Amino acid sequence: MTTLLFHKPYGVLSQFSPEAGSRFRPLADFVPVPEVYAAGRLDGDSEGLLVLTDEGILQQRLTDPRWGHWRRYWAQVEGLPSDAELEPLRSGINLQGRPTLPARARPLADLEVDQACLGERTPAIRLRRFLPTSWIELELREGRNRQVRRMTAAVGLPTLRLLRVAIDLMDGDPPLDLAGLAAGQWRHVTRLERQRLNKLGRGPSRPSPPRQYPSKGVSDQPRASRNSRTV
Repeated sequence: MTTLLFHKPYGVLSQFSPEAGSRFRPLADFVPVPEVYAAGRLDGDSEGLLVLTDEGILQQRLTDPRWGHWRRYWAQVEGLPSDAELEPLRSGINLQGRPTLPARARPLADLEVDQACLGERTPAIRLRRFLPTSWIELELREGRNRQVRRMTAAVGLPTLRLLRVAIDLMDGDPPLDLAGLAAGQWRHVTRLERQRLNKLGRGPSRPSPPRQYPSKGVSDQPRASRNSRTV
């Protein structure tokens, strides 16, 4: 059994083969490990944590929203969000005719943004001279087509840069995160992480009803192919 954590840079697909007509690079340019697949996807223009595994059950448990694994994102947005602007994200908003699950959403202070984790993006984002930007943290339990970007745009906060920074295994221990991984780097899970993932894979065959969490937040669908389309 092989499971890896990968810090996907900007401009990289969540699949191992090149995509015809795409300007983005495949995972194979970074991860020379056979027979692993992305457990959930990130857009080519998104960055951050990807779990790569050869275990189909683990893929399913991490990506099916019925299991309620929170995925944490940092989004750099245009504007300075107020609590009132973020509240609709916490309650759930309609996207393409159906509501999102309630999310966790809060502003991030400058000191909370880990620059070592963030790194420099190439190419750099385009900033408008007279428009301030800020960072917000969103945690979601589902993954729909370009969901974070659609959600922030719906409340007047267009996303400029997006990273997934953590995935919660919902076992009471700290989530999997990007600690120690610069963009483009990957590592095998540790022995302790392996034990936690084994428990997740051996859990009940049906998930419990989603737990409700207090308000405070790309498509993640399992794939049987190393060439999953990005969202």
